Amino acid sequence: MSRTVTAGLDGSRESLAAAAWAAREATLRGLPLRLVHVRETVPLMQAPFIGGETGQWSEPSDRIPREAAELLLRRHPGLDISWEQLDGRPSEILPEAAEESDLLVLGSRGLGSLGGFLLGSVGQAVVARTERPVVLVRAPETGDDDGDGDGEADAAASGTAAEPPAATGPVVLGLDANAPDDALIAFAFEAAVRGGTSLRVVHSWNLPPYFAYGLPPDPELNAQLADGEARTLAGVLEPWLREHPSLDVVAEARPGKAVDQLVDASRDASLLVVGRRIRRATPFGGRIGSVAHAVLHHAAAPVAVIPHR
Repeated sequence: MSRTVTAGLDGSRESLAAAAWAAREATLRGLPLRLVHVRETVPLMQAPFIGGETGQWSEPSDRIPREAAELLLRRHPGLDISWEQLDGRPSEILPEAAEESDLLVLGSRGLGSLGGFLLGSVGQAVVARTERPVVLVRAPETGDDDGDGDGEADAAASGTAAEPPAATGPVVLGLDANAPDDALIAFAFEAAVRGGTSLRVVHSWNLPPYFAYGLPPDPELNAQLADGEARTLAGVLEPWLREHPSLDVVAEARPGKAVDQLVDASRDASLLVVGRRIRRATPFGGRIGSVAHAVLHHAAAPVAVIPHR
């Protein structure tokens, strides 16, 4: 496997923002950046409605990856950037491209917006099928985004494409301390060290059953549970803290829903890191897990999804 950071491009403002994020990450890692644009044929049922013919390519040229590479080279003149245009289905080609990389970066719009990788089947299929870390990046908010995508490639060519500002907040790790995974923890610690920021570890645990049934709370039991969960989290992090003694780490063990706590923490974060359990493929497609699925829709920061066994 050649060590690269790969960004998937589709010409949208979101994918250009993802490429910009990937360029900064590649610079921090000291790795080359690879831009991949997947060209699809016009489907039989859609061709008459979009003025095409069956078998035509959806993009007539290599303009999208070439112009994105030119823009990023102007912003990062010392970065080794390559680009390629591949033919096929993005949901199949991008996971294959990811397997040859350290990291795959895609654009995302989040819940309630039109189009984008995330809400469609392509983005969810890529995240579910990829066994390498995937980062989803949103474009900066603009007041005139109507979701039609017109002129986005022109923006890349002119150098006016929006670029997410370099975030300075902590890296936030969503961790189940009762079933920790080393790959997930390592990714978060290394991201914080590489970015020169702090790490915030969030472990959520369930309230006792009496809470759901409206029964009177038991303060003593609550305190015992909280203490036990905090000690479990501290035990998981202990070897990592010894390995990174200079890193500022804040560990939080709180009762409640993991999604709510992680989305709230993402508002001040530079990156939100969550895990995805690798499951056996089914005829109905892959799964990314309920927590990862929810934070991908609602988190304010870029989200790194780390697959693990």
